[in-house]
Amino acid sequence: MQRGEFLKGRRALVTGAASGIGLAVSRELEAAGADVVMSDIQGGLLRDAASGVPRAKAIVADLSSRESLHELARSVGEIDILVNNAGLQHVRPIEEFDEAKWDLLLATMLTAPFLLIRKLLPSMYAKNWGRVVNIGSVHSLVASAYKSAYVSAKHGLMGLTKTVALETAARSPGVTVNTVCPSYVRTPLVEKQIADQARVHGMDERDVVEKVLLTQNANKRLIEPEEVGQCVVFLCSSAAASITGSAFTMDAGWLAH
Repeated sequence: MQRGEFLKGRRALVTGAASGIGLAVSRELEAAGADVVMSDIQGGLLRDAASGVPRAKAIVADLSSRESLHELARSVGEIDILVNNAGLQHVRPIEEFDEAKWDLLLATMLTAPFLLIRKLLPSMYAKNWGRVVNIGSVHSLVASAYKSAYVSAKHGLMGLTKTVALETAARSPGVTVNTVCPSYVRTPLVEKQIADQARVHGMDERDVVEKVLLTQNANKRLIEPEEVGQCVVFLCSSAAASITGSAFTMDAGWLAH
């Protein structure tokens, strides 16, 4: 892989950037030379996070709102790298699954990436260079019980990735579109899931990580956010120029079974 600031002169937008994977991706992209726009709904947390990414610009946006999404795209303008990372979780049996929660998860994790890709691709086409990296999940490829909205959104994101990759390859081969599919990453979202899963399964939280979250992992550990950030940077490098329409798995051996 390329070393140093090989992304110097490139502009990146990272959603869900106030913590976890989004923050790690922002740091890794800046270390590779990119100018990063960090977006999140949590304004105070976002500004604190952006202060640790020296060249970053912070834009508060609610990705469940189409008006807010369009304003974000207008504010960002031309972009070279789009990382659709923003996400949330809700764990309930389907007969108890709140309709508003379904709408929120699908809006944030599937409709928002669609709209941002739609708005920001033209600037990539103009340069015949661009990278769209969607942060999916192992749940883009397999399902788990009690996560109907999350699994549906992540499967849909994988379908969107493949479709847009075919379109960009035909029109502008320098633009690639991929989805990174990690298993459980050490993030605030996963920490909340531990509490939710403990309630659903009637288990002690201390047992949830090993007996629920990591039961499918061959490698029994949580993935660190920085690992995902480094994977995103790789997909932005010239070494990954031929990788498009891919589910780039970081599943700790989950799918090897």
